[in-house]
Amino acid sequence: MQEIDLLIHSASQVCVVPGYDGPQRGERLGDLGIVEDGAVAVKEGRIVAVGKSVELRADYEAETMIDANGRTLTPGFVDPHTHLPWYGDRANEFEMRLGGASYMEIMAAGGGIMSTVRSVRQASLDELVADNLPRLARMLRYGTTSAEMKTGYGLEKAAELKQLDAMWQLSQRQPVEMAFTFLPAHAVPAEWHGRTDAYVNYVITELLPAGAEWMQKHGVTLFCDVFCEAGVFDVAQTRRILTRAAALGFRLKVHADEFEGLGGTKLAVELGAVSADHLVKTPDADISALGQGETIAVGLPGTPFGLAEREYTPAKAILAAGGALALASDCNPGTTWNESMQMVIALGCRYMELTQAQALAAATLNAAYAIGCGAEIGSLEPGKQADILILDTADYRQLGYRYGTNLVQTVIKKGQVVVE
Repeated sequence: MQEIDLLIHSASQVCVVPGYDGPQRGERLGDLGIVEDGAVAVKEGRIVAVGKSVELRADYEAETMIDANGRTLTPGFVDPHTHLPWYGDRANEFEMRLGGASYMEIMAAGGGIMSTVRSVRQASLDELVADNLPRLARMLRYGTTSAEMKTGYGLEKAAELKQLDAMWQLSQRQPVEMAFTFLPAHAVPAEWHGRTDAYVNYVITELLPAGAEWMQKHGVTLFCDVFCEAGVFDVAQTRRILTRAAALGFRLKVHADEFEGLGGTKLAVELGAVSADHLVKTPDADISALGQGETIAVGLPGTPFGLAEREYTPAKAILAAGGALALASDCNPGTTWNESMQMVIALGCRYMELTQAQALAAATLNAAYAIGCGAEIGSLEPGKQADILILDTADYRQLGYRYGTNLVQTVIKKGQVVVE
């Protein structure tokens, strides 16, 4: 018998979500590779085997055994688009929206992103870290084992670097694994109002080099993201920023088509961006481009839900074009303060018309590819990192069907139980 560290056995279903060679694209989305009465063997933080419980119990001797007792195993959720870390809240703006004010109206009046920018600029590094640790703890309890974090609430050098430093500290102080994104082009700050091109020049000449220096110092690769949207940064400005970022060693992401379809998604595909996110008003030509390129389409159903909008990411059209679709929370203080990927799955099923299987694959395997980590996480395939959830249900289809509750009983990160 082979000695291993951990064997989880007697699961009603092991949802493998196969895809080691790439994301699940088009009609393939929703292939869960279910093993009934299954087990997962783990050694040194990695999955060494998945199969029937009777077979793995005969083949492996484990230091620790976990009896899943008829529950379901899935990969840990991956949240590929959040706006942590931030400081404070914007509950007053939610009240304004209930009174009829639109997101863009609030932003034009100095609220929205700039409200959080002011809070983050005023907060100390220690305050920023302390304010976000509880959010990550809640995300973990709801099954998120890896997540992306962004700057973009600093919009000047010291505050953007402070957010990067907070992200670094947060990644060292709790179990959720992080991907880091530099987003100095999240909005045009108040002090640059009416001078967007000048701010773009500042981003290119000052902020991107500062981010690249931070990246080199810490030995990590940052993504660079731009909010390509009407009233923020147009396609030409977005191209300038991302082209310079790529030359400095950043990988690329784009916020696109949240309120208007400007062509940001097609630009993302052209530039080889890892993901294009939001994609609510995406033109047909851009959807076709997703099917021809490698860029992952990331739907954020919590955002239109939080804004009480009627339109959502056109998942069926993206899949029909052969695109790869992921889901993310967009967790942020203004439009969708939601830390649960289970709720995102429920919204994806209802408003993006995904099946539970499609939503689960989009929130695990494809989400991992949306942060460039699909070869390491997002599925329960041998060789991958052992990030595993034990759901308190015998059937994965309870995900999406139920909401407003937590179906996660146990969270395992890198082979270690971190929530039980």
